[in-house]
Amino acid sequence: MTLSSRRILVVDQNKTTGQAMQQMIASWGYDALFEDDATPSLEAILRSDPTVIVDSNLLAADTSLGVLRDLKAQQNGVPVILLTESGLVDTAKRAVKNEFAYHYFEHPVDADKLRVVLGRAVELAEARLENEVLRRELQDRGAFGELVGSSPAMREIYSLIEQIAPSSASVLITGESGTGKELIARTIHQLSPRRERPFVGINCAAIPESLMESELFGHEKGAFTGAASRRPGCFELADGGTLLLDEISEMPAMLQSKLLRVIEERAVRRLGSTKEINVDVRILAATNKDPQEAIAKGVLREDLLYRLNVFRIHLPALKDRKEDLPLLAQYLVTKLAEKHARPARFLSPAALSALQFHAWPGNVRELRNVIERAVIICSGEEIERHHFAPYPIDQRERLRNEDTITFPVGTPIEEVERQMIVRTLKKTKNNKTRAAELLGISLKTLHNKLNLYRERGQLDAE
Repeated sequence: MTLSSRRILVVDQNKTTGQAMQQMIASWGYDALFEDDATPSLEAILRSDPTVIVDSNLLAADTSLGVLRDLKAQQNGVPVILLTESGLVDTAKRAVKNEFAYHYFEHPVDADKLRVVLGRAVELAEARLENEVLRRELQDRGAFGELVGSSPAMREIYSLIEQIAPSSASVLITGESGTGKELIARTIHQLSPRRERPFVGINCAAIPESLMESELFGHEKGAFTGAASRRPGCFELADGGTLLLDEISEMPAMLQSKLLRVIEERAVRRLGSTKEINVDVRILAATNKDPQEAIAKGVLREDLLYRLNVFRIHLPALKDRKEDLPLLAQYLVTKLAEKHARPARFLSPAALSALQFHAWPGNVRELRNVIERAVIICSGEEIERHHFAPYPIDQRERLRNEDTITFPVGTPIEEVERQMIVRTLKKTKNNKTRAAELLGISLKTLHNKLNLYRERGQLDAE
């Protein structure tokens, strides 16, 4: 967006001073409009669709704070910069304190300071607008609960979930730790006819081997030392519903054999009992390992994999779907601000840029932790880059100590990206894997960018 597409509405009852302010703001490159109505209505203000309002007479009107309050209540609240006389400074301060106004200046106004504040107000307005777009996109994806993303990979996952959720077929969910495998399982359950019945999850890596069989199948009183009473297992608890076996490859081989029998016969036998109990359970399994490698290493039975892998959903790592990050980050800001009753509503462009460049080895779980911390310590609506400190969020820091790239104001984003990629490749001596890691993008994305630059004849420009 260029400066000239940022519309600044100047409101001043005094036509002479108002037009002078309009001309000065226009000289800074903005699209400046002028309104000389002493008490312009909310409709009149919004009709001009301003990015920012610079007002010299709203506070002098009896309805001033009411108009400002109504402006703030708009979905995309327009920042208002108040220009006031000395007698109305207290009212202006109150308006800023209550967040009805963004900033105020007492006449005579310092033009240089106004220009700086106006620039910040424009950035705030644009961030709010982007935030609203993201909110609407999130609403469009509400059918998948907390699953967020519009990348081709995620759209394919949504489509597959819609197809398989109504059935009782087993599903194997794969992906790195922190990608959201349990969330996929819960979404399948919520969209299935079993949604009114229990969803039970068990992490096979978190339970000691000696207790795993009891957790799965239950036990009778006195079945082993410490079994003081009868206890149903996960299969019984999930009867009629869904059971998630997380990190299935961590289950002991002996129990994998028993699990296979339970899946085939749909019946369990508690430890210490001779009676079988019929169960109706949909089995979902998840693992952060490659299933074929797990079989080759002997940690996953091949016949069990065949039973579980009727359908397979693979969740890509966050670094391989960076286009989802703005939407996902905004979702987390909204959700976590509500959880902690904090004022944070959106990310500044610099903060979002820092998130885009990070490699995210911990995937969505790591992103959530970073944003939760920022939401808690942020005292205003906008999360800034410094709210991530001391977390090493930006992989570019590795480059800054060794090399610096500067760009003239107005350099197109595509050219900045191209030069950054080319310079990073040079720094890594054309090690594309290393360059992709530093840039915070996938190797596939890097290759696609390079192919595009070759087609355009831009690789020899450096």
